[in-house]
Formats: sequence, structure tokens, C-alpha cells
Amino acid sequence: MAFDAAPDVNEAFQLRKPSPADGPAVTRLVAACAPLDSNSAYCNLLQCTHFTDSCLVAERHAQILGWVSGYRPPSEPNSFFVWQVAVAKAARGKGLAQRMINALLDRPSAESAKYLLTTVTDDNAPSWALFNGLARAWGAPLIRSVMFECDAHFAGKHATEWLARIGPLPNRQPGARDQEN
Repeated sequence: MAFDAAPDVNEAFQLRKPSPADGPAVTRLVAACAPLDSNSAYCNLLQCTHFTDSCLVAERHAQILGWVSGYRPPSEPNSFFVWQVAVAKAARGKGLAQRMINALLDRPSAESAKYLLTTVTDDNAPSWALFNGLARAWGAPLIRSVMFECDAHFAGKHATEWLARIGPLPNRQPGARDQEN
């Protein structure tokens, strides 16, 4: 995933809720977007089914080129957690990642969210650029703190995951940015 600058108005992406039939394409997309952690095909199917209201696919010419998964953490109901953002190489540099996150936050499932949360490893510069860019665009601070430590939580087999907390978010008007179909 690369930080997406201003959207290319000549690019037509359909932003929509995923369906179970999208599971295999989401699995392939995530696998092609290193350094994202690949989930099992079953996990992606659950996200496309149980979490359809808090996930989004971006499609162009019947091909899924973007994916955002997220949810409202039960322990922090005033927040929206972005789990993964994947953008195919063919769709990078067109503002798609920011458009997808804004569209997802405009949904009723994210209504009243005051904070956007995500975790990112230190070495994932494109993700840091994306979330720092969103924080700037929203005029909201981004605060970093350790969420899962390399040794304590991953037995030394995965880099430390840093929590990025953006907010408080500006008041949002559903549908004001990108229309979903």
C-alpha cells in the first residue's frame, strides 16, 4: 500500500460492501500487498460476511483492487479500528486508500466514532504515510503507543505493532465524501 495523494478523478472505482463471493479475491489481494499479514481464506470470508458493514471493497471493471477491513472494538465503542488496508499495484497513487477509509467512516456502522485506531509496524512507511496523511486532512492528532510487543506478544517472531490513535475525528456527514453503490 502506498500513501495516496489526491484522487484521480478519471479513475472510477465502485466502493461497496463485500459479499462472501469476494472472499477469494480479498485473500489474493492481501497476499499480494506485502508487508500485510495474510489471513486465512476463512477469516476473509467471515469479514466479508459477519463484518460486511465495517469492511469495504473497491472495484473497477469487475476486479477488486482495494480492501479495508475494520470493526468497532467492544472495549472502545467510541472508536473504529482499521484492521487492514490493501490496494493493488494497478490502483496505487490515485487516492484510493484515503477514499476507502473516508467512505467506511461515513457508514452508519462507524457513526459516532470519535477515534480511528489501527496498528502498524515501525518499518511500514506507506501505512504511516497514509494514516499521518489522514490525520493531517482531518486536522486531528495521531498518537503512537505500543500495542503488541515483539517479544512479549509475538515470541520474537513479528515486529512490534504500534497503535496509531487519530482523533478526536471531525464531525462527519454520512455520504458527504464518496458515494457507495
